[in-house]
Amino acid sequence: MPFRKFVQGYKDFYKNYFQSDSNVYEELVRHGQSPETLVIACSDSRTDPAIITGGQPGEMFVVRNVAAIVPPYRHDTNHHGTSAAIEFAVKTLKVKHIVVLGHSMCGGIQALAQLDKAQQEYEFLAQWMDIATPAREAVEAELGDANSPIKQRALEQAVILVSLNNLMTFPWVAAKVAAGELQIHGWYFDLKSGQIFRYKEKTQSFEKLAATLLGQQAEGEDAHKHDENNGECCC
Repeated sequence: MPFRKFVQGYKDFYKNYFQSDSNVYEELVRHGQSPETLVIACSDSRTDPAIITGGQPGEMFVVRNVAAIVPPYRHDTNHHGTSAAIEFAVKTLKVKHIVVLGHSMCGGIQALAQLDKAQQEYEFLAQWMDIATPAREAVEAELGDANSPIKQRALEQAVILVSLNNLMTFPWVAAKVAAGELQIHGWYFDLKSGQIFRYKEKTQSFEKLAATLLGQQAEGEDAHKHDENNGECCC
């Protein structure tokens, strides 16, 4: 892809966002950012969360790293880039949702699956992916004899669950979740189909996001009809 495409892209961006009648950035500069959602996504060039969700400037706070991993809470003097972003989003921006966005065909997950080889080839990648070792152990225990594509997909989704569990090790995240002020979500983006799958704790499985949301809407409508039939008010 020619680099000049990015220059033209910037010109289009400037025209659409700074020279239009509705200057989005004028409001963002005047009032500051107040996104309701933190998205923790992979660095993979194919999985830009704003493009996938149609997000606009100011609508989501994003941190991207290899494999969209959330490390466990550690209060020490080491450098914690992802943890710092989570802290700022929760404590300062007071986001209401955190989405961990994993995806298929993830190179970081492939490195995790062959961690011994990765340790020989990379200085930093293997150590980072070691955070998700519990996911690899769980998949190996359950699907040890399965073929590679099945294990890869299972591992990609299992790593999302590790990140969700690690989020709850941050005391101020856990406190807000317990108070009903914050919700955490696990999403899996399939590059081949374009579908997003959402983790449902109730079924302990990943289900298509659209179907899940439509199902919730239908359940709400059914509950409303039920309450109407009983002469009660549905809030």
